[in-house]
Amino acid sequence: MAETATKQYSLPITGMTCANCVSTVERNLKKVPGVRMAQVNLSSERAAVDFDPGQANLRTMLERIRRAGYDVATGEADLAFTNLDDVNDVKRLEKAFYALDGVLEVNATIANERARVRYVPTLVNQADLRQAAREAGFDLLEQTGETQDAEREARQAEIRKQRRLMWLGVAFSVPLLILSMSRDLGLLPMSLAMAPWMEWLFFAMATPVQFYVGLSYYFNGYKSLRNGSANMDVLVAMGSSAAYFYSLAALLGFFQGHGYFETAAVIITLIRVGKYLEAGAKGRTGESIRKLMGLRPKQARIMRDGLELEISSADVQVGDMVVVRPGEKFPVDGVVVEGRSSADESMITGESMPVEKNLGDIVIGATLNKQGRLIFEATKVGKATALAQIIRLVEEAQASRAPIQKLGDRVSAIFVPAVILIATVTFLTWWLFAPSANSAMGNAAFTRGLINAAAVLLIACPCAMGLATPTAVMVGTGRGAEMGILIKSGEALERASGISMVLLDKTGTVTRGLPAVTDIVLSNGSMDETELLRLAASVEDASEHPLGEAVVAEANARKITLTRPEAFTAETGRGISAHVEGREILVGNTRLMKERGMMLNGLGDDVDRLETAGKTAILVAVDGEMRGLFGVADTLKDHSIEAVAELHRMGLKVGMITGDNQRVATAMAKQLGLDYVMAEVLPDQKVAEVRRLQEQGEVVAMVGDGINDAPALAQAELGIAIGTGTDVAMAAAPVVLITGDLRGVPRAISLARKTLRTIKQNLFWAFIYNILLIPTAAFGFLSPIFSAGAMALSDVFVIGNSLRLRGFKPRV
Repeated sequence: MAETATKQYSLPITGMTCANCVSTVERNLKKVPGVRMAQVNLSSERAAVDFDPGQANLRTMLERIRRAGYDVATGEADLAFTNLDDVNDVKRLEKAFYALDGVLEVNATIANERARVRYVPTLVNQADLRQAAREAGFDLLEQTGETQDAEREARQAEIRKQRRLMWLGVAFSVPLLILSMSRDLGLLPMSLAMAPWMEWLFFAMATPVQFYVGLSYYFNGYKSLRNGSANMDVLVAMGSSAAYFYSLAALLGFFQGHGYFETAAVIITLIRVGKYLEAGAKGRTGESIRKLMGLRPKQARIMRDGLELEISSADVQVGDMVVVRPGEKFPVDGVVVEGRSSADESMITGESMPVEKNLGDIVIGATLNKQGRLIFEATKVGKATALAQIIRLVEEAQASRAPIQKLGDRVSAIFVPAVILIATVTFLTWWLFAPSANSAMGNAAFTRGLINAAAVLLIACPCAMGLATPTAVMVGTGRGAEMGILIKSGEALERASGISMVLLDKTGTVTRGLPAVTDIVLSNGSMDETELLRLAASVEDASEHPLGEAVVAEANARKITLTRPEAFTAETGRGISAHVEGREILVGNTRLMKERGMMLNGLGDDVDRLETAGKTAILVAVDGEMRGLFGVADTLKDHSIEAVAELHRMGLKVGMITGDNQRVATAMAKQLGLDYVMAEVLPDQKVAEVRRLQEQGEVVAMVGDGINDAPALAQAELGIAIGTGTDVAMAAAPVVLITGDLRGVPRAISLARKTLRTIKQNLFWAFIYNILLIPTAAFGFLSPIFSAGAMALSDVFVIGNSLRLRGFKPRV
C-alpha cells in the first residue's frame, strides 16, 4: 500500500523563553493525531511540522499550541474590492480565502466592499490572497504601504511590549533600590529610616513590578507545570516570590525580619532588561534572511497590448513580458527576449563580476540590471523564483537541529527540576544546619537559607543552553546565503566542519564544462575533415554529453548542415552509436572501440599524444572502420587552482574523480596540484570509490553537479552541489553553491568550522556558567539581585557570540 503523502508547515511560535518551552511545544504538537515530526527552533522561533493532511490540520495544531500556553504569530490583510455586491459574493470570496492554507479568519462586508483576513504569514502572504480573490472573479483596488512581513510585525509588537514592561519595572525598581540602600547604609535621617510607613512604601512600589511587570512569569510558569515540565519562568517566579512573600509576611507581623521588597522588584526588572536585550539580539540573528527578503522590488513594469503598465511584483504572471530599465531590479526570474545588458548578481550568487545578458539568457529575480533596457519573459514567479527558493532553504536550515544540540537538549530536559531540588537542599541546609540555626538567631538562618535558595533559582540559566546551537546555526547559514552558499541543515554544517578529504568531480566542477575541439586527425586514406565532422556531429547532436556538444559546436561554427540520426544508442561512460543516411556511425573512447573490436588504424600514437597533453580523444568509426579522431580539451575554471591551494592550506586532502582516461586525468591533477586522482570511473562506480575512501578512514566531501553525481553525493559524509544556478531546490546535496566558482568549497568548509567553533564556545559558556555559579550561590556567595542580572546577561552573551559570525570573511 502506498504511503500517504505528508505536508510540511513552518509555524512562527510566540511566547517561548527557553529550551523547556521548545520541548513543550514539540511534545504538544506530536500529540496531534497525524503529526509525524515536529522540530522547534528557539532562535528563529519556528516550528517545522511534518503531518498527514488527512488526519491533522492547522486549527488542531493551533489549539494544541495555545493550550500549552504559547501562540502563533499572525498577520492581517485589509483588502478593498470594486465588485463585492451581495451576500453571495461575500460567501464566494470567503470560500476562496479559506481554501488557502494558513488563512485563519475572514470578515468581508458589502457596505464598504472590504475584507479583513487573518493569516499565518509563513504559510500564506498577501500576494497569495490577492491572487485567490482574482481567480474567484473579484477586482481589487491597488493599495500602497501594505506590509508583507507580517511575522516581523508580530515580533516587533512583542519587543515593544517587552520594552514597555522593562521601563515600567525600571521606573519603580530604581527609586525603590535607592531608598532601600540609603536606609540600610544610614544615609537617611533616623526619623525617616525608622518610620513605620517606609516598609509600606516599599510594598506599594514592589507590588506593581511583581504582579504586572512579572505577571507573565506566573502565567507561563503555571502553563509549563500544567504541561508536565518546568521552564525558566518557574525559576523566576519562585525566586522573586520567595523574596516578595517573605517580606510581606514580615511586614504583616508574622515574624520579625528584614524586608526584601527591593530584591524582588529588581530581580523581575533585571530579567525583563535581559529579555528585552535578548529579543533585540535574536532579531539580528535573522538579519540575513530579512536582507534577502528585502531584495525583492515592490513594483514591476510589464507590456500588455503594446502599453507599459506598472503593477505590483507579486502580481506578475508566468508569460508576462517584463520591462527592466538600467539601474532597476528584475522583479522575477525569466528569459531575455529583447535587448542587451549586464547584471549584477552578487546579492544572490556572491559573484562580484557583472554577467552579460543577451537574447535567450536567464535573468534572476532581485538582481540588478546595470546598463541596457531589457525585455524578458517571466518564467518563474512567486514561490518558484530562485530568491524564494533560497529563502525557503535557508529558513529550513535554520529550523533544523545540529547533532551537537542533543547534549544541550538532554541537559535542559532535567535542568529546571534539578535546580529546584538544589535550591530546596540549599534552603534546608542553611536553615537547619547553619551555626545560628539552634540559637536565638534561628530566624536569621531561615532568612539566609531563603535568600540563598532564591539566588540558586535565579542564577540558573536554561536559556543559554537552548540558544547555544540554534543562534549560531541561524547566523552561520544566513551568512552563507549572503556568499552564495546554501547549507540546508545544521547537521550538514556540523559534518562540513569535520571533513578530512575533498573529492572533486572533473567536468563542470574543476573545469568549465564547455570543452572545445582543438585537434582533428584523419586516419590513413580516410574521408575529408568536413565530412568526418558532419557525420560525428550529426550523431552527437542527439546526445547531451559536454564533449559531444563541443563537436556539434565546432560543426556549427563551420556552418556545416547536420542530418537527423536514427537508431541512436548511448552507452554510459563509453560513447554513442547511430545511423546517419544509412551509414553506421560509432563515436566514443578507446574502451568502446576495443569492445567493438575496432582497430585504431594508425591512430594509437595520436591518442597517446593528445592524452599526454591533457586532452580527450574522441574516436569516430564509420561502417565498422576507424576514420579519425577529435582532440577535445576542457579548460580549468579561473579559480580552481586557488581553491585547491586553499583546501590544502586548511589541512585537507584533495582528489579528483573522472570518467576520463588516466593520462588526461593525471595531466590535469598535476596542473591543479592534487594529492591523487581516480580516472576512467564510470558514473555508477563513483559510489564505490567514495565508499572505498571512507573504509580507509577518510571523512569525504564529494563535490559535483548535484544531479548527475547524486548517488556519490549521497554516499559521501557531505555532498556539495556546485553551480546549480537558479535550480537551487533541485540539487539533492545538503550544501549547494549557487555559482560554479570552486572557491565556494573552502569557503563553505571554513564557515562550517567557524560556526561549529562558535557553538562549542556557546555550550562551554552555558555549562561552565551553571556548573560554577549554582554552587557559588548555594554556598551563599551571591545575592539574588546579582544572580538575576547574571542570568539575564548570560543569554545576551551567547547570542552576541553567535552574532560575530556575521563578520565572517573567507580567505579566498
